Amino acid sequence: ASMGRTVVELFYDVISPYSWLAFEALCRYRHIWNIDLRFRPAFLGGIMQQTGNKPPAMLPKRGEYMLKDMKRMAKYYQVPLRMIPDAFQHIMGTSSLTAMRFITAIDMTNPQYLEPLSREFWMRFWSQHEDISQPENLLVVAQQAGLSAELSQKALEMISSPPVKDRLKDTTTEALKYGAFGMPAVVAHYDGEPHLFFGSDRLELLGSVIGE
Repeated sequence: ASMGRTVVELFYDVISPYSWLAFEALCRYRHIWNIDLRFRPAFLGGIMQQTGNKPPAMLPKRGEYMLKDMKRMAKYYQVPLRMIPDAFQHIMGTSSLTAMRFITAIDMTNPQYLEPLSREFWMRFWSQHEDISQPENLLVVAQQAGLSAELSQKALEMISSPPVKDRLKDTTTEALKYGAFGMPAVVAHYDGEPHLFFGSDRLELLGSVIGE
């Protein structure tokens, strides 16, 4: 990291819509703030399980609110996130494990594609409401993100390899160590200690804490 920059880590999973909002907002802030933004793909399912957290929509009133909230947030952040009435069934019926392993494999081999690839996964799932769990769909997303067929194929083959599985597990464990219980989990390393911020709506507070 360059001198004097605050390292800000974003732990995210592409199944999480609020993670998309935080991702896009932080991508904008990194041009204005003196931060070194680091993307940390992790597995939301693992975090929920380890902390005993439940998806917001398990509480119907909260689910109702979340649909409206996402609509307002998408408009506010100008992110093409579109909620559909059965959005929660859509999430519940999808495991992001394969996608997050694929993203992790790219992070390990060609990190320059991490940002566009992650964005394309959100686009596909949260804007186009298409599948992100089947191998052929992972390849479509990778192609959209500008990866060659060769690179994508290599990443696909790495998905079931111990190094990739371990890397995703380790990143998820790291998020838990910082106190994460959901996503996005934003960790700012400032004044010699980590500061955890949960959600996409704590960025003013983050800025304030790190002197921005």
